[in-house]
Amino acid sequence: MQPTRPELTPTDRLLTVVERALRSLTGADHAARPYPAGAGAAGDAVGLSGAERREAGALMRVNHVGEVCAQALYTAQALAARGDTTRRQFETAARDETDHLAWTRQRLRELGARPSLLNPLWYAGAFGFGLLAARAGDRVSLGFVVETERQVEQHLESHLGRLPAADTASRAIVQQMKDDEARHGAAAERAGGVRLPAPVRWAMRGAAKVMTTTAHHL
Repeated sequence: MQPTRPELTPTDRLLTVVERALRSLTGADHAARPYPAGAGAAGDAVGLSGAERREAGALMRVNHVGEVCAQALYTAQALAARGDTTRRQFETAARDETDHLAWTRQRLRELGARPSLLNPLWYAGAFGFGLLAARAGDRVSLGFVVETERQVEQHLESHLGRLPAADTASRAIVQQMKDDEARHGAAAERAGGVRLPAPVRWAMRGAAKVMTTTAHHL
């Protein structure tokens, strides 16, 4: 028989949330899976022209922001989930997103680019969205994941078309992220996620557009 995990106190949960935020915003997380870009990724970046590095850096900064937001969303949704099964699902997805966070940050360093200056703001906003979704119930919260991952998939697909053809390292990272996001969305749908109303989906798309446009520069 599996030992029962001790129930966390409210203080424990708060400390976990704070730790998760600090790790996400300071780059303290490390990937559990191999780096999709491979060992020669730094050399790949050197071979790009200045314009190609700047464009790839801006796109990967946007992707890094998306992973900062994913950490906030999943942390908030796991915190407020009503069922243990749903909570564990969010925690499992968050581990994959931690890999994405570490990979995109490493690629930014290789490209000589910086993370978004507004990451604390993005994290706070996404955490609030996650709490609102979770408060509406587990099926709505899972539906929020389904729609989020669907939009993220489309966003990553567009980046595969916009990244410089010579930047094979960034493209490998984005492709792996896209595959993972599709898996997360499918898992949330199988778990009972409901389709969100059209106005909610439009609002999510509008918020994402503001974030990606701003993060491209800041």
